Amino acid sequence: MNLFLILAIVIVAIWLITSAVKIVREYQRLVVFRLGRAIGPKGPGIVLLIPFVDRPVWVDLREVYLEVPKQTCITKDNAPIDIDFLIYWKVVDPLSSVIQVSNFAGASQGIATTTLRAVIGDIMLDDVLAKREQINQVLRVKLDEVTERWGVKVTTVEIREILPPKEVQAAMNRQLAAERERRAIVTQADGQREAAIKVADGERQATILRAEGDRQAAILRAEGFSLALEKIYSVARTIDGKTMSLQYLETLKTLGSGPATKFVLPMEFTNLLRPFVGHTAETVTSAVEAKGNTE
Repeated sequence: MNLFLILAIVIVAIWLITSAVKIVREYQRLVVFRLGRAIGPKGPGIVLLIPFVDRPVWVDLREVYLEVPKQTCITKDNAPIDIDFLIYWKVVDPLSSVIQVSNFAGASQGIATTTLRAVIGDIMLDDVLAKREQINQVLRVKLDEVTERWGVKVTTVEIREILPPKEVQAAMNRQLAAERERRAIVTQADGQREAAIKVADGERQATILRAEGDRQAAILRAEGFSLALEKIYSVARTIDGKTMSLQYLETLKTLGSGPATKFVLPMEFTNLLRPFVGHTAETVTSAVEAKGNTE
């Protein structure tokens, strides 16, 4: 009997200790109600409670997410679309989160769905598909305005999926295919234009180079011809009239050996032969005089 009593006392003592001593983690808070009256959040660390008098409520301060299932909304241009999204939130006031709302998840989901329908109802379908980030921001601000009085902060709203009607999806696919085809045609046209420009530029450069080459060749030919004339002139200055006459006679000899029967002689031919005739006469005179002196 005494053993049973001792065992009962030990069990009651253990229960009292576990009821009176709570270990609160860093990411938790303990909202204590004493005789039904809230005395505020406690923790982190060891929290002592009065058994049968204090009733604790655990609150998690970590950021959590709420998944809002697919909702059918009507856009401003009367197009039905299905949207589902996620709400990320965290408790910033443990006492208000316990006292001001009984089921935050359910209340947040209801506020989120009504807010989503109101926001989507003011936006055209194309804007809903193109301005997802803006819609996320509007939803976050509107939800945060409501949940602020609950001691909860909505940190992020992310639309996960937007599903327009099938006929709208088919039209979007056709539009996308047409846009891609247009871009392909524009890209091809730009490529052809660039190629034509490159070819024309290459031909222009080739023409310029050819003209430059012809000009340099002409200059070199002219310089060579000029040097040849200078050389001929310098050699011709050293030739006297007798030599020129002999060259004319040699030329006449060559003409005479040909089969031609008619010859055209320039009018200056007699003038060219005059020095040669005079030289011949002088030679003959000198020879006669030399013979006479010898006799």
